[in-house]
Amino acid sequence: MADEGFRADWAQKDFYAELGVKKDASQDEIKKAYRKLARANHPDSNPGDTAKHEKFKRVAEAYDVVGDPEKRKKYDELRSVYGSGRFPGGFSGGGRAGGGATFEDLFGGGTAGSGGFSDLFGDVFGGGFGRRQQTRARATKGSDIDTTATVGFVEALEGVTISLRLSSDAPCPDCNGTGGKPGTKPRVCPECEGAGYTVNTVGGAFSLNETCPRCAGRQLIYDEPCPTCKGSGRGLSSRTIQARIPAGVKDGQRIRLRGKGAAGEHGGPAGDLYVTVKVTPHRVFGRKGDNLTIDVPISFDEAALGAEIKIPVLGGAPVTLKIPPGTPSGRTFRVRGKGAQRADGTRADLLATVEVHVPAVLDPTARAAVEAYREATAGKPLRANLFDEAGTA
Repeated sequence: MADEGFRADWAQKDFYAELGVKKDASQDEIKKAYRKLARANHPDSNPGDTAKHEKFKRVAEAYDVVGDPEKRKKYDELRSVYGSGRFPGGFSGGGRAGGGATFEDLFGGGTAGSGGFSDLFGDVFGGGFGRRQQTRARATKGSDIDTTATVGFVEALEGVTISLRLSSDAPCPDCNGTGGKPGTKPRVCPECEGAGYTVNTVGGAFSLNETCPRCAGRQLIYDEPCPTCKGSGRGLSSRTIQARIPAGVKDGQRIRLRGKGAAGEHGGPAGDLYVTVKVTPHRVFGRKGDNLTIDVPISFDEAALGAEIKIPVLGGAPVTLKIPPGTPSGRTFRVRGKGAQRADGTRADLLATVEVHVPAVLDPTARAAVEAYREATAGKPLRANLFDEAGTA
């Protein structure tokens, strides 16, 4: 087996020598040695120096094993057996060791959990031999979903629970997201050796971990793909959920609902649902932040002489608005506590803007009254200052 030959080569490496420490070095001494060598040989500090890049990889590999007390113990046991010469004829990459025993025979037949060297190699090197077959694809969070919901003006102010029909990416129902033909067994991906990612060096300066192109990060591959999803492990799911739109939501606001997105893969959590809320306009009321707005028509005499008028309040009894004499068109009055509910439970205000209404048609009595008003104010032209100021620089 090609994989066995590769692991045998690892068994012959002296990680202590690679780090420049003694076999009985303490964990602190090993850590200090690794940090010193890593700094000296890091690709970022040595662009273009292939030799130092390779040294950095070897140092990292060594520290990954002997820098971990449990892995170090297994490694020392392995080196002790290997160095004793108890492997007749040594290792061969894929054939037999001298004396007719295969590498698989020597290391417990590749049976997971047998307690032999198959387990030893699996513990030290992250899932080699029999234990590699127990590698489980890593849990992956499901995709986030974006959708749009339309609610009424009053519903946006008070909050509402709505039903949303969603179609999203989900694990294939036939293979349960594995990507393999039902009834078949997977094997460790030979491309990434079960890591789920590959390491690529960019421009000789630094390395990047990228999702393995062969197993798509699943760590395992199937020789026979699932006929339903063609090996992708994914499908489409349609479902209806109940979503709570909080009170006070604004038009265009994006709400995040945790765990309501697409289902995760291999036991991973579901993604999130993002709902962009569209609020239908009201025929009378508007909104400015948490304040409600309303345009109130008043007559000329109410503006000129003053008046007390009734105006509506959303969801409550009308209130009386006092219009002072001489109120100009466009003036805004604040009615406190009659607006939208804030996040802290208090209510904002109602902003009432008065607009002086000019009748399109006057009956004879009203016309006579307006003409009398014009005659009474003829000596006080409204636009006199306008012309005076227009001539100034």
